[in-house]
Amino acid sequence: MTAATHSTLFPQVPDSADAVLDGLDPEQREVATALHGPVCVLAGAGTGKTRAITHRIAYGVRAGILQPSSVLAVTFTNRAAGEMRGRLRQLGAGGVQARTFHSAALRQLQYFWPKAVGGSMPRIVDRKIQLVADAAAACRIRLDRGELRDVTAEIEWSKVTQTVPADYAPSVVKTGRVAPRDPAEIAQIYATYEDLKRDRSVIDFEDVLLLTVAVLQDRRDIAEQVRSQYQHFVVDEYQDVSPLQQRLLELWLGERDNLCVVGDASQTIYSFTGATPDHLLDFRTRHPGATVVKLVRDYRSTPQVVHLANGLLAQARGRAAEHRLELISQRDPGPEPGYTEYADEPAEAEGAARRIRDLVAAGVPAGEIAILFRTNAQSETYEQALADAGVPYQLRGAERFFDRPEVRKAISALRAAARFGGNDSLLDDVVDLPSQVRAVLSGEGWTSEPPAGSGAVRERWESLAALVNLAHDFTAAKPGATLSDLVAELDERANAQHAPTVQGVTLASLHSAKGLEWDVVFVVGVAEGMMPITYAKTDEQIEEERRLLYVGVTRARERLHVSWALSRAPGGRPNRRPSRFLDGLRPGSVTTALRTGTAGPGGIERGFGGSPGAAPRRTQRTPARCRVCGRTLTDAGEMKLMRCDECPSDMDEGLYERLREWRAVQAARSGQPAFCVFTDRTLMAIAETVPDEEGELARIPGVGVRKLNRYGADVLAICAGQQVEGEIGSD
Repeated sequence: MTAATHSTLFPQVPDSADAVLDGLDPEQREVATALHGPVCVLAGAGTGKTRAITHRIAYGVRAGILQPSSVLAVTFTNRAAGEMRGRLRQLGAGGVQARTFHSAALRQLQYFWPKAVGGSMPRIVDRKIQLVADAAAACRIRLDRGELRDVTAEIEWSKVTQTVPADYAPSVVKTGRVAPRDPAEIAQIYATYEDLKRDRSVIDFEDVLLLTVAVLQDRRDIAEQVRSQYQHFVVDEYQDVSPLQQRLLELWLGERDNLCVVGDASQTIYSFTGATPDHLLDFRTRHPGATVVKLVRDYRSTPQVVHLANGLLAQARGRAAEHRLELISQRDPGPEPGYTEYADEPAEAEGAARRIRDLVAAGVPAGEIAILFRTNAQSETYEQALADAGVPYQLRGAERFFDRPEVRKAISALRAAARFGGNDSLLDDVVDLPSQVRAVLSGEGWTSEPPAGSGAVRERWESLAALVNLAHDFTAAKPGATLSDLVAELDERANAQHAPTVQGVTLASLHSAKGLEWDVVFVVGVAEGMMPITYAKTDEQIEEERRLLYVGVTRARERLHVSWALSRAPGGRPNRRPSRFLDGLRPGSVTTALRTGTAGPGGIERGFGGSPGAAPRRTQRTPARCRVCGRTLTDAGEMKLMRCDECPSDMDEGLYERLREWRAVQAARSGQPAFCVFTDRTLMAIAETVPDEEGELARIPGVGVRKLNRYGADVLAICAGQQVEGEIGSD
């Protein structure tokens, strides 16, 4: 790691207000120095918006214009708020409040509840979905798991758009929203849900905002107290503000106009939650004297990636498209985006995993690679493919770094060593900080070489390795730092949820990738029906899908790979086509002519495999059918079993248990999760089929050539009733 990288991780606090402005481009500097009146920053992807607004706050604080305690910066995720607090601290403005809308509202509600309402504040429900299920049952309406999720989302949308149960059905008609079931039934469940909350003396997440709004509207004295506390407001990701959040912001402001908003209408991707870019687009109408600054210099992505991103928006329609920003890359040229077509989704996942394995082998850090998909349901296929390829990965949205047990334990060990290190024999022969950290963490499981595999053992090692790397960076940035200094730094990072990088390929949905970036990005499943998603019917919904793809593309710094599959599963009809959003952008796609399985023009790769000139494998496959009733199978889980979930199982229970025991031994040996050996579905399929030769085993989905070679002999032996080496109960 270079000194430049160290200085980025641990920059020196600027020694003056003017020094805060060093390194800003002209537009960013204009944002940073516009400290009075309403300010609207239209910031394209990768243009340094967070840098601009944090330097704006820090400059105002350091120049004595803003009091730290009078500034409230709000954003939409705890991660973004934590990052903002970390940056402000590094700029010498550590006293500024940076919070999500909900955490800021909750803090105020808890403080003012005794005065405004009296008594103790109701408990916030942990799992809203259970309460919705109870409400549906009370209404004698049966909801399956998917419908329960959908109805819960409808209730959340209603509340953030300030729609009461009686108005839900008319609002659905007025907004053109597609309800997941009869709007009258949803309204009935919604009303019962609200009654149940009152009966049980609980509130939900949305109530935190609603109740804060109610208190500030009804109690002028409390509203004035809040306004006397906060004089200046900064709102990040303003295109994602809901009507309820906008109302809360207006109550915080009162008659004042010390407001700075930052956003990009082309990154509006959460309208299903009630978010709307209208507040951003109407800002100058509401504030005629506002300063408007456009940030279009893209420091993140190469010109090739930016060209594709601009091309996606050039074809967009609607109000957001009318305000699109044409990005200008500030990076050196890089490779052209790659486009690959595969026969089916498993082949697409295997192809991405192979490429990633090669990239990691060539020296690209796994933590600088991401696979982005449209729905969370696509994750499992890529988890399996990466595990098969021996590539470590992490799921976006998993447990936060500083909440992991091994991290908490490691920091406790470092804290103890900082206090009582003189009595620790581990530290007798080490003097520099990185060596001390390595010595302490060696007692927690860290080793100089990573363990094999990609399971829980590897994940724990990666967490500890992240702390070791952080110690190196910290020492390089602050020579002479002690173990106590590092522990203090870790405590501050934990409070801000500013985690060090954990090495592993990131798997994330396009929605959850917002605000993140990687050197290499694979955007997968970019086919009609998935991008845009099947249920996107209206022009507005289609355009939001385009913006979602735009967000995915602009996550890439250097290399971008876009892929799609012609069918969902092996043997499926190859009736899919690449997303319409790529028409005219990917090579050879000016028109949407009929496609063939041969290598096409424009350098699009065909990910079918096989020798040159060989027919694509898909032409040799037949649709997967249930071996019981004969119905064509489309669900991945059903295809693994080769039967419908509803059809009766003839599984050998004893064989299934033996296979599970054997799998546990194999997983322990390789340090991988059990599903990386075989998933439960695959073991069930084996126990139902009871194959007696390799060809029969190979035809079971989820086995594959690699696993057949590695585990085939053992599995066939177990199916034949034989004892295998390493099986529980064997000699």
